[in-house]
Amino acid sequence: MDGKELLDRISRQSDETEFYTPMPAGYKPGQTRYVVVVGTVMSGLGKGIFSSSLAKLLQDRGLTVSPIKLEGYLNIDSGTLNPFRHGEVFVLDDGMETDMDLGTYERMLDKDLTKDNFATSGQIFTRVLERERRGGYLGRDVQWIPHVTGEVKAKIRELAVRSNADVVFVEIGGTVGDYENSYYIEAMRELAFEEGPNSTVWVALTYIMEPQILGEQKSKAAQLGIKRLMETGVQPAIVACRCASPVTEKVREKISLYTNVPMSRVFSMHDCESIYLVPEMLREANLDSEVVSMLKLDDRCDRELAKARWVEWTNYVEGLQRSLRSDKTVTIGITGKYTAVRDSYASIIKSLEHAGVYYGLKVNIRWIDTSDLDDTPAKSADVARELADVHGIIVPGGFGSRGAEGKIACVHYVREQRVPYLGICFGFQLAVVEFARNACGMPAAHTTEIDKSMDQAVIDILPEQKEIEGLGGNMRLGGRDIQVSPDTLAWELFGRPETIHMRFRHRYEVDPKYVPTLQAHGMVFSGKAPDQPIMQILELPDHPYFIGTQAHPCLTSRPLRPQPMFLGLVRAAARRAGVTVADPVLK
Repeated sequence: MDGKELLDRISRQSDETEFYTPMPAGYKPGQTRYVVVVGTVMSGLGKGIFSSSLAKLLQDRGLTVSPIKLEGYLNIDSGTLNPFRHGEVFVLDDGMETDMDLGTYERMLDKDLTKDNFATSGQIFTRVLERERRGGYLGRDVQWIPHVTGEVKAKIRELAVRSNADVVFVEIGGTVGDYENSYYIEAMRELAFEEGPNSTVWVALTYIMEPQILGEQKSKAAQLGIKRLMETGVQPAIVACRCASPVTEKVREKISLYTNVPMSRVFSMHDCESIYLVPEMLREANLDSEVVSMLKLDDRCDRELAKARWVEWTNYVEGLQRSLRSDKTVTIGITGKYTAVRDSYASIIKSLEHAGVYYGLKVNIRWIDTSDLDDTPAKSADVARELADVHGIIVPGGFGSRGAEGKIACVHYVREQRVPYLGICFGFQLAVVEFARNACGMPAAHTTEIDKSMDQAVIDILPEQKEIEGLGGNMRLGGRDIQVSPDTLAWELFGRPETIHMRFRHRYEVDPKYVPTLQAHGMVFSGKAPDQPIMQILELPDHPYFIGTQAHPCLTSRPLRPQPMFLGLVRAAARRAGVTVADPVLK
């Protein structure tokens, strides 16, 4: 029985069939192709980087691509996961809180994604249980196979329909052998069988060890990991080998021998200076052509478009390489309490990289742990020492009291010393607290997130906000419009618009009753929520560059479209460092 016959039988499901594959309205079997990326040996090797880079190459050929990340944890979303364990929470424009790989996809594809592009086991199980309660399984015992795997296939096919994708890229979190992702692998094995030949390309991303004590690369763990994948009934078509240095031909031969994968498709994905160099590595290995050929998609490609897009991307990569080697440098300090885990600030790091390429300079990051700093005379020397060699500073988002006073101390220093400043979310709120304390004569000013007993709660959850947001939820999530005041720094940065659009993830606001006092002492709220008393951008006009936003501008920065607030920060930092750069952004 071939795939078409199988799908025909599925379409005539009854309560007696062993098949369960709900087909979304409008789905055309055989129209969409699939690339499935799984990991072996260990997690965190770069499945998302490989998948998004390959997806970009196919997109540049004129194909419509759409990614989805399948996560094994039971959380409904990534919003409450610890940044130490999981990296940053990436918020999509529709408000879905996801894993950081969705940020990699958005930046690489220059494309806004939605909740359709992300799934957790918690979401899948919720679908199963809700359907069971509605009687959607026709009296059958609800089982992992075919019902749970059937819901996974339905989710994938729904994405195919809604995105009208030529190719859906499916990234399965974790590694082969994990209990929590085994049903995802089984679901995709079933889907590949149902869709038929030339429908699916499997990619195994593995790890080649290079122990210093041995002085050579070792592939045994990779061999065993891929063997574990093959035991599930999956034959990979491509093996991507992660390693610190280029994988030797000898090792590639071993991998090829043990996995039945031709040498031409055993790819060395070794360390490089930036993830934006990976698409070129894949293109040089001809993997994009191999995938197009295996999926029989040549007739949907546009060669002229591919050439034009590749010239554009090559120009960016050349600019990136020049900036990484430039003798023009600036140092940006990033304060926080997750500084030991760089993935906690992945979007900020990438946004600074984008701005550095734009200006043709190298942006160095100085990580500043604020846990032991506070805004007192006894600590002022420590703060000055920590910030002495930075040309700009970012106070990023965060939750909780630890390190907050240290961040306030840093804001106080850079405001008085006229160091360029960008406050993001919590950094926006703490800039208000610092200004209220030290410029407005309100020494007790604080945020109720940290101290609910404060008399001068300049940052608070407002009753008005709860009414605006509706019962049961006060977290503002996703894309929102911001009304921008004319003749302000924000207005200039964004090209003098009436409104702009940024993404939010917060629940505390500036209390409107303190806004007149803050404004009277020189703070300008240049961005506000339309028709709502919610302040969203602040700035200090008499400062070289002092701006903060309740939004997370880093979430929408792209390689070819750097985010304006980061451009402004890097430009101002260059001025402070005495570095001359072209100035198309700030007058």
